[in-house]
Amino acid sequence: MTEDAVAWVLLAVVAAYACAGGTDYGAGFWDLFAGGAERGKRPRWLIDHAMEPVWETNNVWLIFVLVIMWTGFPVLFQTVFTAMWLPLALAAVGLVLRGAGFALRKPTQRLAGRRVYGAVFAVSSLLTPFFLGAAVGGLATGRVAPGTEASADAWSNGTSVIAGLLTVAATAFLGAVFLTADARRFDAADLVGYFRLRAWCSLGVLAVLAVVGLVVTRDDAQYVHDGLTSGIGLTLVLVAVVSALATAGLLYRTATGWARITAVGSVALVVVAWGLAQRPYLIPTSLTVSEAAGATTTLRWLLLVTAVAVVLVGPPLVLLYRLDTAGVLQPLAEADLRRTAAGREPEGP
Repeated sequence: MTEDAVAWVLLAVVAAYACAGGTDYGAGFWDLFAGGAERGKRPRWLIDHAMEPVWETNNVWLIFVLVIMWTGFPVLFQTVFTAMWLPLALAAVGLVLRGAGFALRKPTQRLAGRRVYGAVFAVSSLLTPFFLGAAVGGLATGRVAPGTEASADAWSNGTSVIAGLLTVAATAFLGAVFLTADARRFDAADLVGYFRLRAWCSLGVLAVLAVVGLVVTRDDAQYVHDGLTSGIGLTLVLVAVVSALATAGLLYRTATGWARITAVGSVALVVVAWGLAQRPYLIPTSLTVSEAAGATTTLRWLLLVTAVAVVLVGPPLVLLYRLDTAGVLQPLAEADLRRTAAGREPEGP
């Protein structure tokens, strides 16, 4: 059915944002815990160089999520943004402050200003994914339904907290894996081991939080818990675990290219498993896909527009990511600019 196809598209785009945006959030997470100005100078140098070419691009996936939600599933959009307006507003503020902090900290001349902007960027990189995860966790508990008023209990319960922490840990894992690969392509041998260790640590934290989450959701989000521990949901979770373990092994062998693929696969598989665990609900157990869907004509046009967008936007995004991971998109350093200026032909007679 048309609404099911749109729901699959929405799930795929959420997974894409979780991986692409999650990697950027993870880089900001490690920026926060890099240490003082002197100790954190090298890790922050790598984070800046790794993020610059693509950090704004990853928000394309978030725009896709919002457009598909409010166009294809208006009841879902209204319900979520009514009951969860506070955590989503905090996430939105964090998203804006994060971008501003990252964009302004490098050109700022005064050290105090760079520290302020850097702190804004790093703290927002932690809080934004936490609030997004907390909102998703609150939906999984069934505390939210059409007509539900906003309340703290909807997003500050045990499942929400665990989901928020899992989201932060997943972004830290992705960020560390990609930064390990970036350290290798930038010939920063000292940072390869630095970020590889952090990838392993974040993976261990993820494992602990996942076990705690299974215990918490057994009673607090039983429908999703059952979906994740049986059938296709369990299968995808197990494949995700294998992919995560493979990532750890590949990092040990310094096969960072393959490690990025398996790391992204592990996170994407968990997101898809979560979505499938909710079937046929978008909000367990009060709002099904068919109940939340808009008019059939609207959904058909939405699928057509999505297909056109994939054709127009997809190849440039793939090319951008490919060029970035290949190390082609590097900003000009001051030495490059001096050489360019020195070799320029003088103007005029």
